[in-house]
Amino acid sequence: MQKIPGKEIAQRVLDRLRSQKAPEKILAAIQVGADEATAKFVEQKRRAAEEVGVRFRVYNLPANLSQDKLRKEIGRIAAQKIVGGVLVQLPLPETVNKFYVLNAIPPGKDIDVLSERSLGSFYNGRGPILPPAAGAVQEILRHLGREGIGKAAIVGPGFLVGQPVLTWLLGKAKEISVVDKGGRVEEAYNADLIVSGAGVPGLIDGQKVKPGAVILDFGYGEHGGRISGDFFPPGENENPSGFYTPTPGGTGPVLVAKLIENFFILNSRLR
Repeated sequence: MQKIPGKEIAQRVLDRLRSQKAPEKILAAIQVGADEATAKFVEQKRRAAEEVGVRFRVYNLPANLSQDKLRKEIGRIAAQKIVGGVLVQLPLPETVNKFYVLNAIPPGKDIDVLSERSLGSFYNGRGPILPPAAGAVQEILRHLGREGIGKAAIVGPGFLVGQPVLTWLLGKAKEISVVDKGGRVEEAYNADLIVSGAGVPGLIDGQKVKPGAVILDFGYGEHGGRISGDFFPPGENENPSGFYTPTPGGTGPVLVAKLIENFFILNSRLR
């Protein structure tokens, strides 16, 4: 199968943004706790934002804040006039109801499309931006010239990847199947497009997927001391007409680029 050049696709998105005038507002990133992996993801977004001239400010909040205090603090940050976009890096502490907290972000600043109001607009086809995972799928399929979709399969119908991508695919794919990460993944092997966000390394066997299939792997986990995705690719010369995103360096950079693009779009609507 052929590797999809996620970094190159992401760079093209960022190059498009760099040709525009960057919003004068600040992109506020909120990190709760001091988890090293969370900080790494925030840093990736900071680098992408600053590459296109966006001012990026990180707010570090303690993990022991009560749910009410956390929501209040996020609301306070979001209410600042200088702030044009807010992202809350997930996951949040297990004691926190993420919807209750994320609902403090106004839709006009919700670049991740995570609050219930933003999601409601997206699900009803009225949202001005796509959730970054759905935007990344759209961007990659456009790059491949595969915008016409036959059968699609979603592996892992989660909050950040599976659900928004499923919604975006409705009306675009002729047929869609959904496989829970604990279900029969074999049901996805005859799909033309597989989008996976299960977070189970090696869950999808590349030797079993349909010839010519496109596999977009958002899964992320550690296996044998290495970072791995859900997809275990076949040998280099197997299924030569197929495409897959490697992990790391596949869907991740594109997702981050689309997040920054959302910041531009929301702020251009306010000018």
